[in-house]
Amino acid sequence: MDYPKIPSERWKRIIPIAFLMYTIAFLDRNNISFGLLGMEKDIGIGATYAGLAAGVFFFGYMFLQVPGALFAQKWSAKKYITISLLAWGVFSVATGLVQNLTQLLIVRFLLGFVEGGVSPATMILLTKWFPLSERSRANAYWYLCIPVASIVSAPLSGLILTFLDWRWMFIIEGLPPIILAVIWWYMIDDSPSEAKWISKEEKEYLETTLERERQEIKKSTGTLKDAIKNRNVILLLLVFCFLQIGFYGIGLWLPRLIKSIVDGSMMQISLLSAIPWICAMFGSIINSKIADKKKDYKWNIAIPILAGGICLLLSVWMGDQNPILSITFLSLSLGFIFCYGVYWTAVTSYLTDSVLSVGMGTINAVGNLGGFVGPYIVGYLISTTGNFFVGELFLIISLLISGSLAMLLKTRRNENANQMTESNAQVGS
Repeated sequence: MDYPKIPSERWKRIIPIAFLMYTIAFLDRNNISFGLLGMEKDIGIGATYAGLAAGVFFFGYMFLQVPGALFAQKWSAKKYITISLLAWGVFSVATGLVQNLTQLLIVRFLLGFVEGGVSPATMILLTKWFPLSERSRANAYWYLCIPVASIVSAPLSGLILTFLDWRWMFIIEGLPPIILAVIWWYMIDDSPSEAKWISKEEKEYLETTLERERQEIKKSTGTLKDAIKNRNVILLLLVFCFLQIGFYGIGLWLPRLIKSIVDGSMMQISLLSAIPWICAMFGSIINSKIADKKKDYKWNIAIPILAGGICLLLSVWMGDQNPILSITFLSLSLGFIFCYGVYWTAVTSYLTDSVLSVGMGTINAVGNLGGFVGPYIVGYLISTTGNFFVGELFLIISLLISGSLAMLLKTRRNENANQMTESNAQVGS
């Protein structure tokens, strides 16, 4: 049922602040890709440890996935994220003060640790403000923070590094979350019942609609054992893990990838690094619209990931022969593989109710380790071989594996049909 006359102040207040908050989170997560260009020399670390420093964030990131959601659900998303903003601002600034590899690894781990619960906490917050009929759009608009953060990060980091050094880059870019913590505290409410800025009509609509949905959709949480036994959980976990390897392997080494193609200044490299993220933003919007129209999420995951792997291969093949085409294919690669909005829609579509919540938590916690593996392995391969080609080949193979595994997914309808067939067979026997 549509409610065209219901005010929609929630769209103007919740989404922009949540979008800005997580844009800053990704900026502080990914700016190490630019910092590494100076850190390797000043701290005395090679490509292997540079990749480890970039990837160790994701090792810390996995610990608060489930606790963050529970804190937001049972305590307060507003309070939890406020504390997280202050904490990750401190650790981001501290990155600019490290003196050796050990300190760098500790700070990056802690940065990932305090940021880890923010994403699930935000998702819980959005479920309290946007009914199911609006939630896909709300999640999609919020998820655009990833490419936008990277688009902003490239020229901003390049500008700072043009006049200052990597230490000042981390310090300056670590201050916004501390400032935003104050804005978040005063602008965000945990639920419509606590908000004083929305109309009576909007509050009643949200409370009535959300309560009806809670009564209609009572999903069993299932157990970890149920999730592990579920075929689609395993496939989606593997798809996500290999996708994360490729996505973060490209994203965190992007400035170095660009520099291996074009020998330009720091500002030129940073501006060129923004182009792939612009492609990612448009690719995500286009793919999501197609997926919503056709409701065939399996192929809207598999085909873009496979296409992204092929484009990365073409970018490597072009190499020094044609820098323009090489950067074009690199940009298209990131544009294709940024299909996370469709991926998480598929998770809720393909998993049976009994394993949905546990399956999502398992996928997000374990799958994000791909963000640790990708940057580290690429750095290790660069150090041992002395060139970028082997590292890029590892990313290409990871993407092709991810896309191929996505092709094996079974829709929820097919899975239910298989379960019915097995049940009938047991009755017949």
